[in-house]
Amino acid sequence: MSTESDPVQSHPQAPHSSTKWWVMLGVGLGVLMFTLDTSIVNIVLPTLVQVFHTSFATIQWVVLSYLLVITALVLSAARLGDMVGKKQLYVGGLILFTFSSLLCGLAPGVIWLIGFRGLQGLGAVMISGLGAAIVTEVFPHSERGRALGIIGAVVSLGIALGPTVGGMLIEISDWRAIFLVNVPIGIFASFVVAHSVPPCAIDPIKQKFDWLGALIMTVTLVCFALGMTNGQNYGFGSTPTLALLAIATFGLIIFLQVEARMKQPMLDLHMFNNLQFSLSLLTAVLVYIVVAGVIFITPFFLELVLHYPTQKVGLLLAVSPILGGIVAPFSGNLSDRFGPRIISLTGLVLMTIGCLALSTFDAQLTELGYIIRVAPFGMGIGMFQSPNNSAILGEVPPQRLGIASGLLSLSRTLGQSTGLAVMGTLFAVLTLSVASAADVTSAPTEALVFGFHTTFRIAALLLLAAAALVAFLWRTGQGMEKKRRFNQ
Repeated sequence: MSTESDPVQSHPQAPHSSTKWWVMLGVGLGVLMFTLDTSIVNIVLPTLVQVFHTSFATIQWVVLSYLLVITALVLSAARLGDMVGKKQLYVGGLILFTFSSLLCGLAPGVIWLIGFRGLQGLGAVMISGLGAAIVTEVFPHSERGRALGIIGAVVSLGIALGPTVGGMLIEISDWRAIFLVNVPIGIFASFVVAHSVPPCAIDPIKQKFDWLGALIMTVTLVCFALGMTNGQNYGFGSTPTLALLAIATFGLIIFLQVEARMKQPMLDLHMFNNLQFSLSLLTAVLVYIVVAGVIFITPFFLELVLHYPTQKVGLLLAVSPILGGIVAPFSGNLSDRFGPRIISLTGLVLMTIGCLALSTFDAQLTELGYIIRVAPFGMGIGMFQSPNNSAILGEVPPQRLGIASGLLSLSRTLGQSTGLAVMGTLFAVLTLSVASAADVTSAPTEALVFGFHTTFRIAALLLLAAAALVAFLWRTGQGMEKKRRFNQ
């Protein structure tokens, strides 16, 4: 189903069966590097403080510079992909990511490292914004869910392996190894993508890039991301936080007005007239808010209540993404057979059950008890992610796949940045509301347990709202299909 009436260029000629799997290998390696580098650096931050003789506030920008560039530029990169070709930009992104990884590994000081990480983010934004679109074009419609399920498994694998691989590399070598390891992988992935990906669909109408819209959206997203980060650190009532969020809100309003008047906008607002497309993106944002909350808050419980060492915490946190990675390809296959909505809905139900199970954690929790309780949540992520991605990308014509993939990536980053700030703040407020402590880290066990329980019960309500949206889309889609068959 198309979201607009523009002329639709046909899909590129389907590649040979073996070629599409080479495409999957090249794109998958790029996605793996991108997801690894969003988490692998966190484990080395304390080491970098000592190596560069700097403060933790400064070293945080090693992470923030990377994430801010990705968040701010993902839509611009996706739009360029639709205009000039997704393959060219993806290969360019891989080359830039690989080169900047080398520069990060050779960085002589912390300022250099922060700058090179921003450059690395510029390469990563092309990888994150266009990978799903390339896979969607290369694989036939009947295998789209399966292919996106494999990409979803790679994302989960990267998230799970980040801290573990980072710890191993630091133990074997030093901090530079976590960046230099990308160089041979990136060179190989660039070669594979350049030689296996066929020419991608491009809008046949010659277009101009919307520089004004891109600038406004970049400023808006940067202010939003910084506002959320500042709110998490200093409170949402602080003046800088309120100012940043106000600028972001004003910027969004201006952006929508500018795009509505543009003949060739960066983001075609008519895409959102498609209810299936719009609500699927909203559902993704709600889910990633909860996922970010789980990733951020659970270590506090494991370390402060159960007093587990960091190594054990890292292994336990890997359980959920590993289960999600195992389930994702199967859920993609099921969505190809039975449709994406019912599979996504099943995943959301499992995630809700998982959140409620997490809300029963107590001071007597065992490792086995943790795994049993977190298993439904991890499996639910795998069940939800690839079918929902397939549903979103299936609602747009070929020449809009790039921007749709970018919006998909943006829904993830916005959901995660919002979830980290909002869920983290909620947990802190609830915990300190029943304790006289000045900080969560010094709160008594009873207060931590209360804050954890209540936070995840609220998270379960968010997931129920997402499930209600998917159920509505499922019923609506069934009604439209029956009407179509009746008219035939």
